[in-house]
Amino acid sequence: MASKRQRMTGIERREQLIDVARSIFAAKGYDATTVEEIAKKAGVTKPVVYEHFGGKEGVYAVIVDREVQSLTGALEAALQAEGSPRLVLERGALALLDYIDSDGDGFRVLVRDVPSAQTKGSFYSILGDVASRTEYLLAAQFKRTGYPTSWAPLYAQLLVGAVAQVGQWWLEARTPAKDEVAAHVVNLIWNGMRNLRTDPNLTLGALDGR
Repeated sequence: MASKRQRMTGIERREQLIDVARSIFAAKGYDATTVEEIAKKAGVTKPVVYEHFGGKEGVYAVIVDREVQSLTGALEAALQAEGSPRLVLERGALALLDYIDSDGDGFRVLVRDVPSAQTKGSFYSILGDVASRTEYLLAAQFKRTGYPTSWAPLYAQLLVGAVAQVGQWWLEARTPAKDEVAAHVVNLIWNGMRNLRTDPNLTLGALDGR
């Protein structure tokens, strides 16, 4: 006689629903995902999902909150660790790629469509926070090289945005290897920053008389 399958505890069921919902949100996005689909894939009825989370919005909020904490924790550790600006840049690039490598579905949830009611926790709000924390590193580097520190906020946005865009591309490409990607990101950004002009201008402007 076959033994009965052991029933999940409330905590186990909640975690199962989170895992199932994360994979669906990652594949289809928020708008295209339904409570019925989450319940069906988890092998439960819709009321079970409502009981644990109150609806699709509730489970989505839990997932986003967890992913935000995971990603920001990794990035903060990279930015706060001691070392030269170049080492901080290397650690930051690797921290993002490590997160993508270990939690691709979570990253997809963050970069996919965000419901209008979700006022915080999107990938882009995270990038804004990281850019703000990166400003002081760039300002210190600019001061050492004689570059105007007033441009640090702009370059922080450029730097963080570039790394993030590469991360989104690598999420699907997965080649070249993670360390190689990070090395090339650092190569472009670091060597570019070392040769910044204090009075940049557009060649186009000189050609058309601007």
